[in-house]
Amino acid sequence: MKKGYLVLANGQVFEGLRFGGEAQALGELVFTTGMCGYLETLTDPSYAGQIVLQTYPLIGNYGVIPADYEGACRVKGYVVREWCEHPSNFRCQGDLEGFLRERNVPGLCGVDTRQLTRIIRESGVMNAMICDEVPGDLTALRDYAVTGVVEAVTRKEPAVFPAEGEARFRVSLLDYGAKNNIIRELRKRGCDVTVLPANAPAEAILDSGADGVMLSNGPGDPAENVYQIEQIKKLLGKLPLFGICLGHQLTALAAGGTTYKLKYGHRGVNQPVRDLSGVRTYITSQNHGYAVDGASVKTGRVSFANANDGTCEGLDYPGLRAFTVQFHPEARSGPQDTAFLFDRFVDLMKGGEQSCL
Repeated sequence: MKKGYLVLANGQVFEGLRFGGEAQALGELVFTTGMCGYLETLTDPSYAGQIVLQTYPLIGNYGVIPADYEGACRVKGYVVREWCEHPSNFRCQGDLEGFLRERNVPGLCGVDTRQLTRIIRESGVMNAMICDEVPGDLTALRDYAVTGVVEAVTRKEPAVFPAEGEARFRVSLLDYGAKNNIIRELRKRGCDVTVLPANAPAEAILDSGADGVMLSNGPGDPAENVYQIEQIKKLLGKLPLFGICLGHQLTALAAGGTTYKLKYGHRGVNQPVRDLSGVRTYITSQNHGYAVDGASVKTGRVSFANANDGTCEGLDYPGLRAFTVQFHPEARSGPQDTAFLFDRFVDLMKGGEQSCL
């Protein structure tokens, strides 16, 4: 292992040890608070363009398990306090070092992740780089922006995933960076799932005979995706629609709302969300840096709110047969408290109105 550095856009430098890929990394530094699920984090396309910092101190202890991947690894870099060189798990098929090296993703360990997390919480998300030598000019670092990432992570060709058991519904899933477990949750509820590229036109979906539309999670600034927003406008009210994370944000923009960037985002598996129609609070998995201004969506009604900061976590669209959530009901790893939302979507495709009362 050789010495490496994490350089922040504010000029602070953290010395550590390199592992994984040998590349240099430039990205947006974000932290995630999950105590487990590092494989799902590393393979979540929503982290495209970002250097991920794990707040939990020991990472890699149960190795690499391909069955747990949520997609392709799109992170720019990986920062941990301590990585486990010798994992132990009956499902283990490799180690973290090999996983990162194979994908040329640079890792940095031996740094004070608690101090880094405090810096981000106080100053907000900022750009950073993993490098072998501290550069004298930080202009490129400060100018970096996460752009064009939906086009970079989306599936290039359609793919069909048949239902488990008897097929009852056909769902078109628009892939903005979709996690595999969205497909699994739909399939086990009797849905044939056709995963479409992010640039699929609304007309093709409407002509396909689909019973419903699923809008996936994904990376980046939602307002950047002008074409996708226009397609959602054409879909709203035509078919039952369920959006998750980026899909939630894009639907709000299509309905005339606005989005904004959070100071340091919500990333982890223990985010509390209040159901505004009752008295329940759910623990949810989340990974997003932007939020919807709920008051700006005149055709929607806020259905969930974050119990920590009050931000909009869900919207119902009465009369449009649509609902969306900011959190991940398909969470892996993470709590399964809100998996019932997939049942609500199925109910909508049956002709019910369970989610939009």
